[in-house]
Amino acid sequence: MEPSTMDWGIAGMRVIIALILFAHSTQKLCGWFSGSGPAATAGLFEKLGQRPGHVMVRVASVFELIAAVSLLFGVLTPIGIGLAVATMIVAGAALSAVSGTFWNALGGGEYPFFIAAIVAMLGITGQGALSLDTVLMPSIAALYPIILPIAVVVGILGAIPMVMRTRRAIRDAAASTQS
Repeated sequence: MEPSTMDWGIAGMRVIIALILFAHSTQKLCGWFSGSGPAATAGLFEKLGQRPGHVMVRVASVFELIAAVSLLFGVLTPIGIGLAVATMIVAGAALSAVSGTFWNALGGGEYPFFIAAIVAMLGITGQGALSLDTVLMPSIAALYPIILPIAVVVGILGAIPMVMRTRRAIRDAAASTQS
């Protein structure tokens, strides 16, 4: 069966998201794509309530890299979807909490939230026929209409503890500077 135009569109979306997540990851890990590298990013993470910064930079970067590879090839897609949704929600929430705004132009988390939303919609749409999951594991991929939305929910729920931890760290830092 020949892939449909929708399959090509979904594959294109997976590639675009994968490239963005790859760039996000390597900006932090390697300083590529105008990134500041791990040491400077750790300082930013500390300000964003992501402590300890040097550990959280690695965690976020590895999650983004795993999600990028998963989505690029359409392999183990539920894992990529869940990790991307969770990581981007945490990033968006941290930026919005520190800046006090949603909007990217003012330092808020609009852009990571947008990425999370696009990935979540991909989780609802599915990985498409042009994926390794569909080619190599068709019987498992046949369950993805059920599994992928669950991966989105798991990503959202997985982000909540980290978002709460971040908000608490930001609140405590603000209180200590006022004292």
